[in-house]
Amino acid sequence: MSQTGTDRKFANTLERGLRILEAFTIHDVGLTHAQISERTGLPKPTVSRLTYTLSELGYLSQNGRNGRFFPGPAALVLGTTATFSVPFLEIVAGDMQRLADKTGTLTAVSVRYRDMMVLLRAWHPATGQTVGAQSGHRIPLLGSSSGQAVLGALDDIRFERMTPGSALRAFRKNGYAQLMRDGFTIVPREMRYPGRVNAVSVPYFAPALGQPVGFSCGGPTGSLADQRLREEVAPALRAAVHSLEQRTDQAPALSIRAQITRESGAS
Repeated sequence: MSQTGTDRKFANTLERGLRILEAFTIHDVGLTHAQISERTGLPKPTVSRLTYTLSELGYLSQNGRNGRFFPGPAALVLGTTATFSVPFLEIVAGDMQRLADKTGTLTAVSVRYRDMMVLLRAWHPATGQTVGAQSGHRIPLLGSSSGQAVLGALDDIRFERMTPGSALRAFRKNGYAQLMRDGFTIVPREMRYPGRVNAVSVPYFAPALGQPVGFSCGGPTGSLADQRLREEVAPALRAAVHSLEQRTDQAPALSIRAQITRESGAS
């Protein structure tokens, strides 16, 4: 969210450059100046100047003089470094793969990014068909089980910074109630974003990120019935996240939400 004109410390040029890097998704086969301009809302002359600078610094590469732009070596190094700054991913990798194999579902860890949830890592079952999502895949925050788990565990201060509307507030409230009652979230059908996936999620507070992430299991609605999701898959996912909390000596995400609320009220 841009703070242009509201914060003297805010570097607008840096924000615009980062907005260009954020425009790329895992589904792109390079982007043109016109596509970058359309996705970022920046004028084409501004895009041209910034892509030149980012290319000179190695954050973008270009296929030929008038070709498409791709994330460059510097961006890849930065992404790799960021991934290794969240060590719980390696700690939990074996458990998540075993959970995927046992339940026949896609298991994943996702992080909130603006109004989206982005998969940090995904594990597919060794046998059987499931959701084809990969690391980097983006799904809506509003309407997804991972988004609901994260919002339900998110403290009030961070949540209010999102300037949420009534739909997001109701979505978060429902998620919090589920977490308090069940320890996991399954989005009610009337609140789900359009799709053909049944999923359950559990939050985990990631210290390196300073906020909760969502652990999820999901599969096609045709092969993952609601009853099995709730009675078999959800408890197994909840147990896996609880085991991770014990191994990392990390308090549950809801406990941290309550702690932040108490501290903010006392200040």
